[in-house]
Amino acid sequence: MRFDLTDLRLFLTVVECGSLTHGARAMHLALASVSERIAGMEDALGAPLLERNRRGVRATPAGEALIRHARAILGQVEQMRGELRTYATGLKGRVGLLSNTAAMAAFLPPQLCQFLAAHPDLSIDLEEKPSAEIVQALAEQRADLGIVADITDLGSLQSELIASDQLVVVASQSHRLARQPNATFADVLEEPIVGMADTALEAHLAERASRLGRQLDYRIRLRSIEHVAMCLQAGVGVSIVSHALAKTIQLDLAVLPLSEAWAARRLHLCARDFASLTPHAALLAQQLLQHALPEAATPPLPQETR
Repeated sequence: MRFDLTDLRLFLTVVECGSLTHGARAMHLALASVSERIAGMEDALGAPLLERNRRGVRATPAGEALIRHARAILGQVEQMRGELRTYATGLKGRVGLLSNTAAMAAFLPPQLCQFLAAHPDLSIDLEEKPSAEIVQALAEQRADLGIVADITDLGSLQSELIASDQLVVVASQSHRLARQPNATFADVLEEPIVGMADTALEAHLAERASRLGRQLDYRIRLRSIEHVAMCLQAGVGVSIVSHALAKTIQLDLAVLPLSEAWAARRLHLCARDFASLTPHAALLAQQLLQHALPEAATPPLPQETR
């Protein structure tokens, strides 16, 4: 049984795309060639790797086993290439970094700026995702590093605490909550909510609400903090976001700390295995860890309006 790296990449692409046609397009190969390669792999293995149906394809149990091994093998190949690039000239390295919204708002930008200035031959593939999606992507070796909030189950990932943040309530200056020094979660549950599309935060808030026998009344969920702020200023509702994200709002809104102890969130730098990172990813991890807040303690959050 002999599979080459192209076979493994092709198989993973087909599974991730959910069809032979989309996999062929992603790999820039003819559909007939893709079908022939997959069939050859199945013949060599002596077992079907894919189940075909009208909606596309999905992996069989044998296919699931191959997925695990293929990701491990391709990950090792990428690590080898990363190490060998350090001995070559004129080759640029890349680091895959995923971040949640809170880290993107405040912690990351100055650190990445400093890192890229210090390492002109390195580049970063940065993508913003909810914490839960970041954990899954790291587990599946689709990125080198990730920054997530501790309200997410980290599974088997390794993690280091790098920063802290506070959840705050944001509302219009004319809202009844704007006159208070802080807000309780029970206060918020009485109000219509303008949600920031953050799967992990939504799940966390929903779980906290369920403990009180309540649920949040979302009027709308938006991905842009600017759009959330526009709705808040118009009196559409209130929002719960990270303090780091609230500081980026340009409109004149009231920002109140959420008074519950669980509203203090911690941000973690995660990897499948820090010891197995490529040299480039290890350099970035070192940079972020060196500039982590001391003990990642949450600084006092003053009452503020903006």
